Amino acid sequence: MASSTSLLFSVFTVFSILFFASSSEDNIPATITIPLTSTFTSKLSTEPMTNPLVKTSLFPHSYGGHTIPLSFGTPPQKLSFLVDTGSHVVWTLCTTHYTCTNCSFSDAAPKKAPIFNPELSSSSKILGCRNPKCVNTSSPDVHLGCPRCNGNSKNCSHACPRYRLQYGGGASSGYFLLENLNFPAKTIHTFLVGCTTSAARLPTSDGFAGFGRTMFSLPMQMGVKKFAYCLNSHYYDDTRNSGKLVLDYSDGKTKGLSYTPFLKNPPDFPFYYYLGVKDIKIGNKLLRIPSKYLAPGSDGRGGLMIDSGFAYGYMTRPVFKIVTNELKKQMSKYRRSLEAETQSGLTPCFNFTGHKSIKIPPLIYQFRGGANMVVAGMNYLLMSRLETSLVACLPMVTDAGNNTMEFTPGPSIILGNSQHVDYYVEYDLKNERLGFRRQTC
Repeated sequence: MASSTSLLFSVFTVFSILFFASSSEDNIPATITIPLTSTFTSKLSTEPMTNPLVKTSLFPHSYGGHTIPLSFGTPPQKLSFLVDTGSHVVWTLCTTHYTCTNCSFSDAAPKKAPIFNPELSSSSKILGCRNPKCVNTSSPDVHLGCPRCNGNSKNCSHACPRYRLQYGGGASSGYFLLENLNFPAKTIHTFLVGCTTSAARLPTSDGFAGFGRTMFSLPMQMGVKKFAYCLNSHYYDDTRNSGKLVLDYSDGKTKGLSYTPFLKNPPDFPFYYYLGVKDIKIGNKLLRIPSKYLAPGSDGRGGLMIDSGFAYGYMTRPVFKIVTNELKKQMSKYRRSLEAETQSGLTPCFNFTGHKSIKIPPLIYQFRGGANMVVAGMNYLLMSRLETSLVACLPMVTDAGNNTMEFTPGPSIILGNSQHVDYYVEYDLKNERLGFRRQTC
């Protein structure tokens, strides 16, 4: 989350900022004895691909994310990673020194959390200050963390400064490694991966696979031209029912997709996938959302981003009010469940007890280029049992009620993963567009 934003997300949010410590010390644990890299070529792996499509399973989880298995190191160490199109760094829980404070997952204790141990890998190397990747991953003040180092220095033995990633109220901190990523049918050498040694207030022990629009995200490092996924519903959370992630190296066009272009990113948020949305409908009712909320401004305010790492989505309070007021009108035949709203903190909530059939209007995003994404009621409302009653609540996150800002920094709308369940969603990186079609996943 951007430091200037006052949003408090109730689930694991996607706003992430990469910033580096300015200390002159390397801060690498003393027991880590793997090599330090110097210079290298920044080219991606040129190994030939016998199959232009690489597929892997994608599993839904109750904390709101979907994960893939990835294997790093020599020999490979297999771990689980959250697929997050709202962030740009790949990192994993790392070393036997890993700690996580105030974390909500059951295996937060270092001895129980699944970790990557670089000391057990013959291919692990700590990213050094002289490595061009260090400069490209860091802030303009990288020289503060690399004393006496510059591009012409031949005697620099310092490690690249530690990273610190902010995720709403949570954080992850560690140092960068260059390592082998052993993906099905392809091995990427000198893959940049974060070795997180300390974290705070995280809801999962999974690592993060950033899929954002920067050079060190997973798809960019793998050199794919597009990637796609088909997500299972969160009703299958923490089971072996899985969707699919597809990495595509081909130039071919995928059949049956509707496309909308990616928009130019504002400087403060270079790795988000912004989409051009013209308006939003509830059922047949056009909501006429003010245009300032629908496109990102140069100051980083406004716009809609799509995010696979955020469960239910976000709307800034003025947009949230427009949407919920219309939803309440169209759902007026159902009694409001004030008890569910009080217990959950969500609003509005509806009680369906006594109704033989339930009709929920779709939430429709009208995108530039003529593409419409129709979100079924069961994918934007959260169904649950309250004692003997069947209730449904809108789990959309919005700004705190005491927030006096009319227009908060960052995107005004986040299209969370539950809203594109049972869609085949393709991120066409080469042509800078998003494609999608309805599909049972």
